[in-house]
Amino acid sequence: MPIRFGPLELTILLVIVILLFGPGRIGKIAGEIGKSIKSFRDGLGNKDEEGENKPSDTETKN
Repeated sequence: MPIRFGPLELTILLVIVILLFGPGRIGKIAGEIGKSIKSFRDGLGNKDEEGENKPSDTETKN
C-alpha cells in the first residue's frame, strides 16, 4: 500500500523544513539545484527543437 500525503502532512513537513534550514537557506539550495539541473541538461548535449545536435562553442572548426 503506497503512502499518501495529504495537505495537512505536507504543511507540517514544510514547517519542519523551514524551522531546520530557515527560509533564506532554502531559497539558496533551490537555486543551486536549479543551476545543477540546467548544467546537467546542457551537458547531455546541445540539441535544438528538431533533435539535431548543435555545434558547441568548445568544438574546433577545421
